[in-house]
Amino acid sequence: MKSTLYALCWGALLALTTNSVGATDADSPQKGPVIDQFGPVYDVDSPDFVTPTDMTYRAVFDVAQSPEAADQLNPRIESLARFLNMQARAGLKPEQLRLALVVHGAASKDMLSTAAYKARLGVDNPNAPLLAALQSKGVRVVLCGQTAAYRGYLRQELAPGVEIALSAMTALVVLQSEGYELIAF
Repeated sequence: MKSTLYALCWGALLALTTNSVGATDADSPQKGPVIDQFGPVYDVDSPDFVTPTDMTYRAVFDVAQSPEAADQLNPRIESLARFLNMQARAGLKPEQLRLALVVHGAASKDMLSTAAYKARLGVDNPNAPLLAALQSKGVRVVLCGQTAAYRGYLRQELAPGVEIALSAMTALVVLQSEGYELIAF
């Protein structure tokens, strides 16, 4: 149900973006400038809701879902690349963007190293390059320790740079108390 709702909302957002702001069929999403390999976004000319460029954005993305197919990139994680690319295109500097990714539930498999992912799921982790790209831009990646324990993930099986928290709930409370705004999918 949630994935269907997400797909409907995503489709409606794309339709709204494509039809309401004067985009043409020739317009297509562009990657970059922060993360060149991921996070395609549409340029929006003269939005009514103006993006402030004189503040620091702190956002924590709460991600618990993942595609069922092991060879698919997690679009919820890619949303962080989209956020970075959108904000940069709107005029923000990289030092104005502070992001964290808190992962639990089914999305926890996406935090495995390529070797561990392949051993468990039979394919390379399609999210490993995305995680590395996000981390290279200062994104903090935190895995729920409760989920990791429940699913039997060992610390040495995690992708480089993935931190383990006591729980996703703990990480979300702490990050929000530090001024991060919650973005939940």
